[in-house]
Amino acid sequence: MKNPHVKMALPGPRARALIERDAQVVSPSYPRDYPFVMSHGIGAEVWDVDGNRFLDFAAGIAVCSTGHSHPRVVGAVKDAADRFLHISSDFWHEGQVRLAERIASLAPLGEPVMSFFAQSGTESVEAALKLARYATGRSRFIGFLGGFHGRTMGSLSFTASKYTQQKGFFPTMPGVTHVPYPNPYRPLFRGPDQGEATLRYIEETLFASNVPPSEVAAILVEPIQGEGGYVVPPDGFLAGLRTLCDRHGILLIFDEVQSGVGRTGRMFACEHWGVAPDIMTLAKGLGSGLPIGMVAARKSVMQRWPRGAHGNTYGGNPLCCAAALATLELVETEYCANAARVGGHFMRRLHELAARHEVIGEVRGKGLMIGMELVSDRELRQPAKSLCDRVITRAFHNGLLLLSCGQSTVRFMPPLMIGESDVDEAVEILEASLIEALAEPASAAAGH
Repeated sequence: MKNPHVKMALPGPRARALIERDAQVVSPSYPRDYPFVMSHGIGAEVWDVDGNRFLDFAAGIAVCSTGHSHPRVVGAVKDAADRFLHISSDFWHEGQVRLAERIASLAPLGEPVMSFFAQSGTESVEAALKLARYATGRSRFIGFLGGFHGRTMGSLSFTASKYTQQKGFFPTMPGVTHVPYPNPYRPLFRGPDQGEATLRYIEETLFASNVPPSEVAAILVEPIQGEGGYVVPPDGFLAGLRTLCDRHGILLIFDEVQSGVGRTGRMFACEHWGVAPDIMTLAKGLGSGLPIGMVAARKSVMQRWPRGAHGNTYGGNPLCCAAALATLELVETEYCANAARVGGHFMRRLHELAARHEVIGEVRGKGLMIGMELVSDRELRQPAKSLCDRVITRAFHNGLLLLSCGQSTVRFMPPLMIGESDVDEAVEILEASLIEALAEPASAAAGH
């Protein structure tokens, strides 16, 4: 059933006009999937410039954690703007200190924490890498195939979710070795436990034949892999990484840029397994839409680098800190629990959908970080990329904003404040879109 609020063929005339203007002056490098031109939004609903209403289950790539324009976040930003818009990190201000104290109070690492402020996820990863090198005096790193950590040159050297992200930019930062991320649905190793097999590969093959562990500064990993397909690792994997790192004096970095701040029904995804890293990167949902990133590190690690070793101009911007403080309060008191509860309802509805449609190979996730993998053959688990693209496009035309990840996974990352009725509406649109996509020829995927 099509969203009754979508009245005209998409994109509408105003959207087409703006897209044409954009094409003349904006870089073509942005990976845009369909022609949505936003006018405004509230909560989990957004409207385009032609007045069409959509349910937003992309949330600015998991950024709008408290929904669009939450009044408490907007109020905090306005109050901060009335005082001052910027002061560089050469100086101090109350909001920055309060936010660092707030992160420390959440005890993400299980011991005293210090924070570094940035503007994005990729900047946070860059800072974490520099800190790990400085603190250990080592130069090598280990990352994971399927991982996404950003597009600046240091973080790009770890990003391995699509080769197009690295194509044309080689060489990136040297010293990074990639290993398989344990994917129970698409196993690469023999044996029932892909996590254990990956750990054995690092210890018994990589360290024995190619990478001296004494030269490895850190292992960088997403507790739940994002762009690689919303892959949830097997139980025991993160704990095994922790043990491996401790055995060799290697720092463990968790990239919680997409999975953190309540997204999975816990404040941090790693809490599902009770494993604490040495360094954690945050961004996306932290500021409810304002650009902020953070590195939280064990105090014993962060204190190792001195004045001037790293810094930036905009880190700790007062408006962004105000938004983050309001966001963390809302997430901790309301939306983290809501993500767990509504996410459970969402998973049940998607499993019901999978029972009706053979092309749904697997539904996986935690909280409101959910992936639905589409396949051309459920038994062989063959990815159905073209079908995935068509579903995403049809969903847009039916009034639901989605994005994909991995080879053929539809991902769901709505605002954490959504209710079960929002999920029910989204699933209704999703099923209609899936049926329409199955009836289309594969060549209809573009939709632009």
